[in-house]
Amino acid sequence: MPKPIVRYAVVGCGHIAQVAVLPAFGNARRNSKLAAIVSGDPEKREQLKKKYEVERALDYPQFDELLKSGDIDAVYIALPNSMHAEYAERAARARIHVLCEKPMAVTEAECELMGRVARENKVKLMVAYRLHFERANLEAVEIARSGRIGEPRLFTSTFTMTVVPDNIRVKRALGGGVLYDIGIYCINAARSLFRDEPIEVHAAAAGAIGDVEESVSAVLRFSNERLASFTCSFGAGKVSAYRLVGTKGELAVDPAYEYAKPLEHRLSLEGNVVSERRFAKRDQFAPELLYFSDCVLQNRDPEPSAEEGLADIRVIRALYQSLASGRPVELAHYERHERPSLEQEIRRPPIEKPQVIHAQAPSGGS
Repeated sequence: MPKPIVRYAVVGCGHIAQVAVLPAFGNARRNSKLAAIVSGDPEKREQLKKKYEVERALDYPQFDELLKSGDIDAVYIALPNSMHAEYAERAARARIHVLCEKPMAVTEAECELMGRVARENKVKLMVAYRLHFERANLEAVEIARSGRIGEPRLFTSTFTMTVVPDNIRVKRALGGGVLYDIGIYCINAARSLFRDEPIEVHAAAAGAIGDVEESVSAVLRFSNERLASFTCSFGAGKVSAYRLVGTKGELAVDPAYEYAKPLEHRLSLEGNVVSERRFAKRDQFAPELLYFSDCVLQNRDPEPSAEEGLADIRVIRALYQSLASGRPVELAHYERHERPSLEQEIRRPPIEKPQVIHAQAPSGGS
């Protein structure tokens, strides 16, 4: 008797899909199969179809046909941010499960629509926060929860990279912007480590690239007089780090948000370094597939859920309001009980970066 398996279509074959998502299926064979790809580039479709031995390779006008074909059970949406809500809704209405890249969508209304349509049609919807399954991130959350550094009081983070002016990340109409692309990691980390939602935000921007802001610095105020601050930029050298300071010590994570290299912890108590750890590079995308497929096959509600995706987008939208007004913006109360935990860790071996076909990296290369 064949093992139950979830058949996926990867929708959008840009850089992240080619360097991470498509290869991840090789590490997720237990319950996940790449059954189709959707791309608007004919040459890319055919080359990827051959490379991954995919049964179907279609253009976007054929998406609804694919949804009705009976050939897939789920979609992995790796499209520009502005297209997430539309394609997720179309899939859910066709009773196809949805695993969607972060950010979940561009607005709160889009997130709420995606969640509602998924519930109404009884399909699973998960936002692809890869670090929710990665050991270094989950141990950081556990250290914060355990009280080892005392009560967490301050979070600071820097996430920067260089992005070329014609990249999709700097096109507002496609949902581009430094907060949507990399600032979201800092927001999600702060929320996870504090196990809480911000009550007020304030932001300032500098520079421009494409038609979006180049750099943003933000302060998030949490209850009990806790502060999180971060700076993200498309115009600076590659940095990916955060520090969580408690009443007894601090945890420094550097790199913190990468998927192409090992992550590292440095734990200090009362000013003295007590431990340093290096977490080996692993495939951070296959665990998402394995977990989500289990949720589909076992009828479990996935986490990170639509509510988790919305939690970050509401903060991002408030930060953009602050940028426009130059003033702090208060956030309405938002109830969120689920947080990442070590129980979610899934380990898969690293993959070799494949040759990319007609897809641009943020820095302009392939």
